[in-house]
Amino acid sequence: MHRFDYHHHTNHSFDSRETMVNVCEKAAELKLDVICFTEHFTFNPNVPTYGHMDWEAYEADIANVQELYKGKLEIRKGIELCEPNLFKERYEDLFRHKNIDYILGSVHNVDDVKLRKVLAAHGKNDAYRLYFERLLTMVTEADIDVIAHLDLIKRYQNEAFSKDDFALHADIITAILQTAIRRGIGLEVNTSTIEKLGEPMPARAILELYHSLGGIIITYGSDSHSTVRTGEYMGETMEMLKQVGFDYVYTFKNRKAEPHEIEVD
Repeated sequence: MHRFDYHHHTNHSFDSRETMVNVCEKAAELKLDVICFTEHFTFNPNVPTYGHMDWEAYEADIANVQELYKGKLEIRKGIELCEPNLFKERYEDLFRHKNIDYILGSVHNVDDVKLRKVLAAHGKNDAYRLYFERLLTMVTEADIDVIAHLDLIKRYQNEAFSKDDFALHADIITAILQTAIRRGIGLEVNTSTIEKLGEPMPARAILELYHSLGGIIITYGSDSHSTVRTGEYMGETMEMLKQVGFDYVYTFKNRKAEPHEIEVD
């Protein structure tokens, strides 16, 4: 089985103090074939991500670990863009001049307000709807490869995505997935909520809907901010995806999707 983890944050992100070398060492210990670093980045000066990323330092660190782990671990360079439909032209200009393997798109804020505060201000159902509306706009407009943690807002509600949640928001989730499929944008299975919520992001019901709509581009990321999570729940994720009906998972190189057959024990 092709072993990979395509979502890592280090001290190049505002919310992690981990080093690339430590992540690579853990990945090598786990016998992963390839990993991708996906540091947070935004051009929006009104959100916490802004101003932390130093591209020159990031690219130097990537080059360093690629040399250190040559022949042991393939290391790719990605980025997680927060609300990338905003400042779209600036992102497009940036990536015309950057050699990047993978772009994750995510929504962490609604009109520059963090999701936890959106929940407090609007209540669960309305906050979820606002979040999914912004996600649909992102998927419609932004130049990204994969949607990160599609139902992220449940993390801040601190509860799994229930059948009632799915029924209430199935229309807009369907629109998000249909738009992603039409534009060739994939879906990430993010395992960082399994420990606390008992399910990944997105919930299995959303993955089943994506499959039923004809979606095929699916990837896996631990969303590690420390080595504790590196490679976490990879085997369980592959088993679940196989049960849903997916035959392949995908990695990305030079922003091109690479299929790998799912093999489970």
